[in-house]
Amino acid sequence: MSQDNVKVLCQTPTPGKQGTRIHKWKYDLVRKAILSSIPKGAAGVEFQRLPDLVESRIPAQDLRRLGSVSWYTTTVKLDLETHSEIERVPGSKPQRVRKL
Repeated sequence: MSQDNVKVLCQTPTPGKQGTRIHKWKYDLVRKAILSSIPKGAAGVEFQRLPDLVESRIPAQDLRRLGSVSWYTTTVKLDLETHSEIERVPGSKPQRVRKL
């Protein structure tokens, strides 16, 4: 199987919800962009800003192949939460996320 066809399961922290399988290259690309966009500090970053921050860190040729930046950002963000790489800032409204 070609590297482009390998898929990974993105899990969600929501109990009872099924995970989603996406191409590994897309997961790796968006994961790297998310982690480089989110600070480790207490305040973190507003979740609603995250897709724009991610998009600004992905090369144009990859953006054309990716699809919906917002959808992939949300899907990978939820998976990163399940792996304790990032967390939602407790009590923040609107939702904010930060690195652990």
